[in-house]
Amino acid sequence: MKHLLSTRDLSHDEAVALLDIAEDMSDVNDRPIKKLPVLRGRTVVNLFFEDSTRTRTSFETAAKRLSADVVNFSARGSSVSKGESLKDTAQTLAAIGADAVVIRHRASGAPMVLAHNGWIDAGVVNAGDGCHEHPTQALLDAFTIRKRRFGADSRGKDLHGIRVLIVGDILHSRVARSDVWLLSELGATVAFAGPPTLMPYDIETWPCTVYDNFDAALADDFDVVMLLRIQLERMEAAFFPTQREYANLWGLGPERFRALSPHTLIMHPGPMNRGLEICSEAADSPQATVLEQVHNGVSIRMAVLYSLLSDQEAER
Repeated sequence: MKHLLSTRDLSHDEAVALLDIAEDMSDVNDRPIKKLPVLRGRTVVNLFFEDSTRTRTSFETAAKRLSADVVNFSARGSSVSKGESLKDTAQTLAAIGADAVVIRHRASGAPMVLAHNGWIDAGVVNAGDGCHEHPTQALLDAFTIRKRRFGADSRGKDLHGIRVLIVGDILHSRVARSDVWLLSELGATVAFAGPPTLMPYDIETWPCTVYDNFDAALADDFDVVMLLRIQLERMEAAFFPTQREYANLWGLGPERFRALSPHTLIMHPGPMNRGLEICSEAADSPQATVLEQVHNGVSIRMAVLYSLLSDQEAER
């Protein structure tokens, strides 16, 4: 694996293999000394053009636990804020000897440009590009579902037969786009629910079912219900009348939560807007996997960096 840019680039076997490596990394993360020497002497650059807490911290932790050197690069306060282009930034990173670049960018496609324009020889990991994709989030979602379903017997398993409902702002969600392709590739059945104004125009070409009523979707008894944040910062128009109306129609409030099967997993990629898309009763329940998703993100990102940089070493 030279780059990880999209979940659509992963075959079924490649995805399962990454989840299995993440299981090994999870074992490391449960040890008193959470450290492996496998990437000693390699340099990982976190190149973030958008603000991030969970993703950047998770990638930094993952790289350090694999003994890599880490450079955190933020657009704010850097030469980017003075007008430096992505190409010039990439060539600067190449000059300092970056082996892997983890990039988050407001422009959809920026990681692909960085990976394929010949500006840098490092492996590129997409940590979220605009409204396009967020592949490591989808991998940690799949990893979390698999661990909850199979426990210690997860290795080698896919998600065949699992039914996943993703609810909310599908239009602006890079998580939804990455999840639908990866979870489907792993054998899960995926459905979306949300306001018609927040559905992509080409949704009929995606491997999913679409509901225009949240209660009707919940009546079909899904194994996983994932709530998405309303991304107000990406909206330039009024996609729904009021936040109160959105919460009434599309939020997992106390009444809807109590009607769920006690075996239904409740997921959220974060950050959560409590009282809007999810109530505190649901977010803090044993069915919720929100903190597990954050915890598992380190294992997944360790697996991705290890796989990417190990393959580089094998090619040398």
